Amino acid sequence: MAIVEVKVPQLSESVAEATMLTWKKKAGEAVAVDEILIEIETDKVVLEVPAPSAGVLTEIVQGDGATVVADQLIAKIDTEGKAGAAAPAAAPAVAASAPVAAAPAPVAAAGGSRGDVAMPAAAKLLAENNLSASAVAGSGKDGRVTKGDVLSAVAGGAAKAAVAAPSAIPTGVPTKALPQVSAPAAKEDLGDRPEQRVPMSRLRARVAERLLQSQSTNAILTTFNEVNMAPVMDMRKKFQDTFTKEHGVKIGFMSFFVKAAVHALKKYPVLNASVDGNDIVYHGYFDIGIAVGSPRGLVVPILRNADQMSFADIEKKIAEFGKKAAEGKLGIEEMTGGTFSISNGGTFGSMMSTPIINPPQSAILGVHATKDRAVVENGQIVVRPMNYLAMSYDHRIIDGREAVLGLVAMKDALEDPSRLLFDI
Repeated sequence: MAIVEVKVPQLSESVAEATMLTWKKKAGEAVAVDEILIEIETDKVVLEVPAPSAGVLTEIVQGDGATVVADQLIAKIDTEGKAGAAAPAAAPAVAASAPVAAAPAPVAAAGGSRGDVAMPAAAKLLAENNLSASAVAGSGKDGRVTKGDVLSAVAGGAAKAAVAAPSAIPTGVPTKALPQVSAPAAKEDLGDRPEQRVPMSRLRARVAERLLQSQSTNAILTTFNEVNMAPVMDMRKKFQDTFTKEHGVKIGFMSFFVKAAVHALKKYPVLNASVDGNDIVYHGYFDIGIAVGSPRGLVVPILRNADQMSFADIEKKIAEFGKKAAEGKLGIEEMTGGTFSISNGGTFGSMMSTPIINPPQSAILGVHATKDRAVVENGQIVVRPMNYLAMSYDHRIIDGREAVLGLVAMKDALEDPSRLLFDI
């Protein structure tokens, strides 16, 4: 027998611990080298843990939902083993997405001796799904039912509910309105008003912490303006086909917003600065954070040296960020730093918002949905595709003059994109 240990990968210096998500393999199953065994969530990113060697996963030391630190042993692989021969798996902790409740003691069905006995976490899931231990095949020691066994049975429809629970969601209540997690415990009689209590993920908790930090440490003020997007839209329409053929990506609005922001930051460097104690740090580079929604919460990957990027470079990088965010594969280095941020609420139809500064930055631009609106030009009412811009800034170091003029510079660049070519 040749045992290879599976350990938690190195975490960022600022990250002390992480949470185990869901094992993709069970003890006793064969694994291939570099096959992803489990994902581990920190307060910044989700890390994949690949199998260091091919073989059989003989033991799971840390189960789903466990809190771990860097280099901690979480599983063992026998490189010479055969599938089916496994050591007992660790009893998984309650997953981060499970409702908070005390786990019941091991449950045994009358007359049983193997799969009739459930591990504590599994027994809790059995109770929540109104199942009996005897209805689920156990893969644990002596045939005990594990949490993974219950999850598999529920997902595959192999087990049937014994009795309808009083707290079960009644017919006609849209379940999509609730998080996709297990139903509340049967003892919670909620009638036709179901509720679920779900712990925050590490990422969501970190986002909450940073937003509160921003509100409490910055003197946030927001200035607004409106921009006629017709020139940008006309330019996109004129060059879209040629641009796509040449670069393999479409021209989006965001590349124009990034270019316009960099244009303004060069004119008013304090918008690109940050506060460090009693010092103002002026950055001689332009690292623009792009706020992206992901299944686990808001993330802000960084466009490094955005002033040196072409429209195609920006569009390709943003598309890459969006894909990685959706898959939970953004790296820590991709979200570290940043001197200014852009949040595009218009993607979801937002007309107006006051974005919150992403510390330690001192300003953020919020862009919104472009809509046809009646405006006055040369004394005449005309219809134009208008977008409301909002820039929140730290009034401790940025005065209203610089903030307003900076936003006007962005507006001017968008309403006359040729300014970007001549840097005027």
